[in-house]
Amino acid sequence: MHRNILIEQIRQKKSYLCVGLDSELNKLPAHLQHQKDGIIQFNKAIIDATKDFCVSYKINTAFYEALGTKGWEAMEATVDYIPDTHLKIADAKRGDIGNTSSQYAKAFFETIPFDAITVAPYMGEDSIRPFLAYENKWTIVLGLTSNKGAADFELQRIRTAEAEQYLYQNVLQTVSKWGTPQNLMFVTGATQASELANIRKIIPEHFLLVPGVGFQGGSLEEVSKYGLNDDIGLLVNASRAIIFAGADENFAAEAQAIAKQYQQEMALYIS
Repeated sequence: MHRNILIEQIRQKKSYLCVGLDSELNKLPAHLQHQKDGIIQFNKAIIDATKDFCVSYKINTAFYEALGTKGWEAMEATVDYIPDTHLKIADAKRGDIGNTSSQYAKAFFETIPFDAITVAPYMGEDSIRPFLAYENKWTIVLGLTSNKGAADFELQRIRTAEAEQYLYQNVLQTVSKWGTPQNLMFVTGATQASELANIRKIIPEHFLLVPGVGFQGGSLEEVSKYGLNDDIGLLVNASRAIIFAGADENFAAEAQAIAKQYQQEMALYIS
C-alpha cells in the first residue's frame, strides 16, 4: 500500500486505529473454540464489525504459527478477508542473514500478501534490505518497545562518534538511512510515550506503529500529543481491548463499540 493511500484512509475515517488480531484460541467465545474454523469465523466477525473505524489490521503470527497447518490456513484466510483499503501487517518480528530474510520477505509479501511486516534490526542492514526491495510494501523496524526488557538493551546509553545516546536512538538514526518514509515505519511502544517527542526529532516524517494502548496501559492522548505529525504519522494498535471486549455470542458488537470509541477519540486529536 502506497503511503498516500494510507494517509487518505486515515483522513477519510478520522482514525489511525490498527486492530490487532491476536486471536488466541482459548480466549475465543466458548461457542467458537471447538469449531474447526473457529478462528476464521471469529476474525471475520471482528473485521466486519470494526472495519469502518480502523485503517489497519495487525496479525501477530505467533498465535497462528502455534497451531501448525491449521493456524497458517486461518492466517491466510484472514488476510484474504481483510479489505484492500486496510493496511495488512504481519507482526512476525523477522530478521536474519540476507538470503533467509529474502525467504521471509517472499513468505509474507508474496505467498501471503501482507502489506507490511515487523522486523528486528539487531543483525544489521543486510538482514533488512530484502524487505525494503519490495515496492509499495512496508518494513516496520522495532525501535523502542513497550516491554520491561526494553531496559536491557534499547534504553542503554552508548557513545557514538557524534554523541552519547540511547541504543534505540542510534537504531532509529541508522535504519532511517536505509529506506525512506515511503517504505519504513518504526515500532514505538505506547508505554514509552514520554520518549515520542525525542523520537520525532530523529524521524519526523516516518509512520510509527504504536502498540501498548489498552490492556498494557498506554495513553492514546499522550501518544497522539507527542507522536502526530503533519501526515498523522501514527498507527495505534489495540488488540485484546477490542477483540476480547465480549466473551459471548455478542462479541462482535462489543468489539465494534470499543473500536468506535477509539475512532471518536482519535477524531478529536486530528480535527
